[in-house]
Amino acid sequence: MSPQQQLAQKLESARLGGGQARIDKEHAKGKLTARERVHLLLDPGSFEEIGALVTHRTTDFGMEDQIIYGDGVVTGYGSISGRLIYVFAQDFTVFGGSLSETHAEKICKVMDMAVKVGAPLIGLNDSGGARIQEGVRSLGGYADIFHRNVMASGVIPQLSAIMGPCAGGAVYSPAMTDFTIMVENTSYMFVTGPNVVKTVTNEEVTSEELGGASTHSTKSGVTHLTAANDLDCIVKLKQLLSYLPQSNREKPATLPYTLGDEVREQLESIVPESANQPYDMRDVINGIIDEESFFEIHENYADNIVVGFARLAGQSIGIVANQPMSLAGVLDVESSKKAARFTRTCDCFNVPLLVLVDVPGFLPGTDQEWNAIITNGAKLLYALSEATVPRVTVITRKAYGGAYDVMNSKHIGADMNFAWPTAEIAVMGAKGASEIIFRREIKAADDPAAKLAEKETEYADKFANPYRAAQRGFIDEVILPKDTRRKLIKAFSALEHKEVELPYKKHGNIPL
Repeated sequence: MSPQQQLAQKLESARLGGGQARIDKEHAKGKLTARERVHLLLDPGSFEEIGALVTHRTTDFGMEDQIIYGDGVVTGYGSISGRLIYVFAQDFTVFGGSLSETHAEKICKVMDMAVKVGAPLIGLNDSGGARIQEGVRSLGGYADIFHRNVMASGVIPQLSAIMGPCAGGAVYSPAMTDFTIMVENTSYMFVTGPNVVKTVTNEEVTSEELGGASTHSTKSGVTHLTAANDLDCIVKLKQLLSYLPQSNREKPATLPYTLGDEVREQLESIVPESANQPYDMRDVINGIIDEESFFEIHENYADNIVVGFARLAGQSIGIVANQPMSLAGVLDVESSKKAARFTRTCDCFNVPLLVLVDVPGFLPGTDQEWNAIITNGAKLLYALSEATVPRVTVITRKAYGGAYDVMNSKHIGADMNFAWPTAEIAVMGAKGASEIIFRREIKAADDPAAKLAEKETEYADKFANPYRAAQRGFIDEVILPKDTRRKLIKAFSALEHKEVELPYKKHGNIPL
């Protein structure tokens, strides 16, 4: 056999991974192979593989007789919509996708290249964990990857797709990337599996209950997105990437847009007349942004706040918005963490921030206090205060107490702050404030209930509006809801070349 024929045979073996029988077995589960995933993710014909002929170096436990080219991971680069992308895809058909020393070296190589050239990295995870036959060498491989995740953080976008098992130490790499997406019913993440949990705590739990996509998208918030299947996962990865730049040295691409009639009459009727009646903040969002451009993050987690990407006149923006439909839009432990993380991600990659405010305060109670609402609420305050991207706020209704400060107020560095006429900016609601301020008058009155109602109206007329804040310059303009989109387009355009030089520091000390 000629050298050319030998090379062709080796490359075909690498392409097939563990063999066609194993590929067919995975297809039976409804999963795509590693190579199918890569080719669907990247533009047709653009994939250039790196390390196709790499093999493991283990000679213990009979491994010297199990040589498979590629060693369980497909690595390389290509393009998505013409943009350079680096990618690795673990192949569960080869040793269960387990991570060996050489497997890790291949991943580290594409990570290093992605950082050097300033291009996003996408990891398609499908692995049974560390290759136990290699012992500490496989553990060292994980640590090498973790270190690179940290060094690349805030430099290039890192996206992780969990398309099969991801257990033990392997979970910490996706956890340190910018976004994680899990495939429903075929993927799971946990530090210790059901068997260990049963042994240690005597709890009976399935893999899906312990660490499935539903669990992590609703209870833990570990995953930002879920997908119905592998194909849906790849589509969402591409959508997400479209809102992000190549690296922190660039801005996200702006799509072509021709300005027209930007007035949106539907915004006039969204906020109810009653201050206690809820409404869906997503209706406000959809009335402001370009049609069907909202890409929500963490949709099913901490739903009293809404975060996600959208486009405004073609420009990529990040949105943080209180949600009156859930817990009246209050800030609590989980929503504060959710919004803080998203804020910092946008700031890393030069995505301007729009903050929509309808917040009655922080959620009271022993559960919140004992779970550190002070520290967790401070995370959002810190994240917004630190952000240097263009930051614009619109107060639609309530902005009470410390939550007013936290939600991108002028006092913590917001660039432009608008309010609708329905906005109420005060230390607290009219009823609670009246009970404190006019306590003696109410108690001495012949009809305390009537006196309370009178004083409540008096307080509301004086403070439950945006005009006092506007008089002090804390609100730049009180605008009609229908003009919101037009005002925001102009504001973000004016802020396009904003530059902020922060004080020299090694790094800040965010309250973790």
